[in-house]
Amino acid sequence: MRIGIIGLGDMGRLYALAFAKAGYEVCGTDVSDRLEALTRELSSQQIEILPDGHEVSRKSDFIIYCVEAEKVEAVVSQFAKSTKYGAIVAGQTSVKHPEIAAFDKHLPIDANIVTCHSLHGPGFNTEGQTLVVIRHRASDEVYQKALKLYNALGSKIIQMKSYQQHDKIVADTQAVTHMGFESMGSAWKNAGFYPWDNPVYAGGIDNVKVLTTLRIFSYKSHIYAGLAILNPYAQVQVRQYAKTESELFSLMIAENETAFREKIYAAKNFVFNDDRPLLLNDQVMDAFSMADKSHTRKPNSHLSILSMVCAWHAMGVSPYDNLICQTPPFRLRLGIAEYLFKDEELLEETIQAALYDKSIRKDDLEFHTAVHEWASIIGYGDMKGYKAHFEAAKTFFDGRLEQARALSAEMISKLMD
Repeated sequence: MRIGIIGLGDMGRLYALAFAKAGYEVCGTDVSDRLEALTRELSSQQIEILPDGHEVSRKSDFIIYCVEAEKVEAVVSQFAKSTKYGAIVAGQTSVKHPEIAAFDKHLPIDANIVTCHSLHGPGFNTEGQTLVVIRHRASDEVYQKALKLYNALGSKIIQMKSYQQHDKIVADTQAVTHMGFESMGSAWKNAGFYPWDNPVYAGGIDNVKVLTTLRIFSYKSHIYAGLAILNPYAQVQVRQYAKTESELFSLMIAENETAFREKIYAAKNFVFNDDRPLLLNDQVMDAFSMADKSHTRKPNSHLSILSMVCAWHAMGVSPYDNLICQTPPFRLRLGIAEYLFKDEELLEETIQAALYDKSIRKDDLEFHTAVHEWASIIGYGDMKGYKAHFEAAKTFFDGRLEQARALSAEMISKLMD
C-alpha cells in the first residue's frame, strides 16, 4: 500500500518519515520551490517526491492532506479529482469543520474518509503520542484498514465518533490554553521585559508558564490561528475566558476581597473537588528555568491561572473529562492550576497579591489588555491580524525560543513520565 502526503511541512515530513520507517512506500509533494530541497532531504529515506498533488493522489492508496486549515479547501479542490479509486483520504488539520466540508464537497463519492489529528507538534516523535482518528465515510472493512495504517505511527489512538466531537474537545483543551499563554507572551512583550529577568516569574509554576509560552511562540502562527478562528466552538470559549478575566481584574482593582474570594473558591470547589494525585511534580517544575538562580520568588497574582479555572467553572467544563485528548500545553496548564488551587497557603498568597500588591498591578494590567487584544482578533475572525500579533511577540523573544523549546521538551518528558 502506498501512502501519499500532500504538504511536506513540519508535520507532513514527520508523518512521511514515520510511515517510511514502518516499511510503507511513501510519496509526497509540496509547493514547487521546495521540491528540490525535499528531494535532497528525503530521497535517502526512500520517500519519493512528486511534482504535484495530482501525481500523489493518482498513485496513492492512502492520502493525507497536511496543509494549513485556512488553505485546506483550496488545496483539496485543486487535487481531489485525481484521487485514486477507493483511496482512503485524511487530513492533519487541528480543526475539522473546514477540512470535512472540503472533503465532502470535492472528493469523489467512492473516496473513503478516515481523518486524523496528532495532539502534538512536530518537535515530538509520533511514537507514544496521542492520535485522534475519526471515521467520516468508510465501511467497517476500510476503517479497520485505516486503523492498521495509523497504528504504524506508534501513537496512542483515540477513536472519536464525529468531527464535531473532535472540534468541541479541541476547543475545550486547546483554544483558550493557547490564548492564555499567548496573552502572557504579548503582555511581557508590551511591558518590554523578559520574564526570566523578573523575580515575580521565578519558581515552579512560573517556570512552566514561561517555558510553555515560549514553546508556543517557537512554532508557526498558522497552527494556532486556524484552531482559534476556524473552530466554531473556540469562539465561545475565548469570549468566556475574556469575560471571566475582566470580572476578576475588576474585583482586584476594587479590592473587593469578599466577592473575589467567593469567585475563586466556587471555581476551586467545582474543578478540584477530589483527592486525585497532582499531575505535576514540583521538583521537576523547579528544576527547569531560564531565570537567574539567584532570583528569590515573589508573590504573583497568577491572574492567567485564576481566570482559566473560573472560566471552566462558568462554562461547566471539567478539564479532567478531556485528559484523554490532552496536549502537552493543556496538561501543563491544568497541572499548574491544580498545583496552585490545591495548595491552600499558595492560593492564599496569590489572592492577597492579586488584591493588594500594587507592585505587580502593572503586570496584571498588561495581561488584562493582552487578553482582550487576542479575544478581539479571534472574535473578528482576523486571520491576518492573528498572525501579525503572534509574530510581534515571537520576534520579541527571538534568540531564546530554541533554548526554551529544548528545555520545555525535556520538562514535558519528565513531567509526563
